[in-house]
Amino acid sequence: MTTATSPRALEHPTRDQIRLEAVLHALADPVRLRIVRDMARERAELSCSYFDLPVTKSTTTHHFRVLREGGVIRQTYRGTAKLNALREEDLEALFPGLLATVLTAAAAQAVRENAPEPPAA
Repeated sequence: MTTATSPRALEHPTRDQIRLEAVLHALADPVRLRIVRDMARERAELSCSYFDLPVTKSTTTHHFRVLREGGVIRQTYRGTAKLNALREEDLEALFPGLLATVLTAAAAQAVRENAPEPPAA
């Protein structure tokens, strides 16, 4: 892990330190996958408060930490806000097509889950 240079800097793995296992672990949780889907859709740095998640604040913090330590997102402070950015370029360079494939599969799953039940025979 890289070291923090100031009290407000957060540790992130360098591109070379990002491991497939950590990325897959980070993306395996439904809440974290939801965060990543939102970030990919918005294509902007988003504050933690942007996300309306069905978990407590401390659990939300945990999910963002797993994503950051896994190399999926980069977190930076701007004033008092912690902004989150998807590390698309790093992930694409290391694991070509992985993020796009996961996001496509997650979208297809969401459609299936929201589809109406077929009529009973």
